[in-house]
Amino acid sequence: MARKVFFSFHFDADYWRTQQVRNINVLEGNPLATPNGWEEVKKKGDAAIEKWIADEMAGRSCVIVLVGAQTATRKWVTYEISKGWNDGRAVLGIRINKLLNNNGEPSAAGPNPFDYVTFTQTQQKLSTVAPLKVPAGADSKATYATIAGNIEAWIEEAIKIRKDKG
Repeated sequence: MARKVFFSFHFDADYWRTQQVRNINVLEGNPLATPNGWEEVKKKGDAAIEKWIADEMAGRSCVIVLVGAQTATRKWVTYEISKGWNDGRAVLGIRINKLLNNNGEPSAAGPNPFDYVTFTQTQQKLSTVAPLKVPAGADSKATYATIAGNIEAWIEEAIKIRKDKG
């Protein structure tokens, strides 16, 4: 049975790359957000965005952060990571920088977004707990194959980590 997951990513920079991962048939992800749909939600303000995120996360067991060059510094990605973890969901990062965009180009790897989220009481970074996977492969095709072949196991690993952390 496919796991229900929530995808978090930098919409403007990585939409094309993320669709490749979202189309792997072993996952049941949140519905595709279109560029027009995302713009409509953003126009309504922060409260509307937070509600949209909460609605989209409902019933999901894992937040998968698809990490490109600028993902780590995006306000709403950080919010989604924090909300997911604080609501008891597993959190998993997957680097997608080697996947090609709509112009056939890869991107830079970018920093680990889990370095930008800290536990309030200990000030420990989430990166000390949440896995960030770096898919093997020298090119887009090999990277995709690594993600497709491993994503289910990576999700299960992240779920186990979250359960162990209470």
